[in-house]
Amino acid sequence: MKLLILAFTLMSVTAFAKVETKVIAYKEGDVTLEGYLAYDDAKASAATKAPGVLVIPEWWGLTDYPKGRAEQLAKLGYVAFAADMYGAGIVTGDPKKAGELAGQFYGKPLMAERARAGLDQLVKTGLVDATRVAAIGYCFGGATVQALA
Repeated sequence: MKLLILAFTLMSVTAFAKVETKVIAYKEGDVTLEGYLAYDDAKASAATKAPGVLVIPEWWGLTDYPKGRAEQLAKLGYVAFAADMYGAGIVTGDPKKAGELAGQFYGKPLMAERARAGLDQLVKTGLVDATRVAAIGYCFGGATVQALA
């Protein structure tokens, strides 16, 4: 009977948990950026800090794909922050334009600086255990994570 009550209680808590998402404006130098925060409100709070993951997008910019990855990570119990590398609202589906946008970062300190601004913003949420953070990226994002390391 006790096991049944415990199982019901756990299912009830899980049923009320949901992934919260927020667009967060932040700056790196003079550039205003807009990142995307995702976390499970039942697993991350100021009192119960969770591990954090910085998500760096592909060269297209902060599109729905990295935002979706942040939400998937939040469902697994992480606080995820998809960083903005280019500036608020700058995204593209054009490979030529994406190459121009990403090209300004390769081999320059700016790549690591923008990534660090995203990482700092993730930690500033107050939801993250700063001793348990990671970064992931895809293509351009992977190169950016290496620059951050």
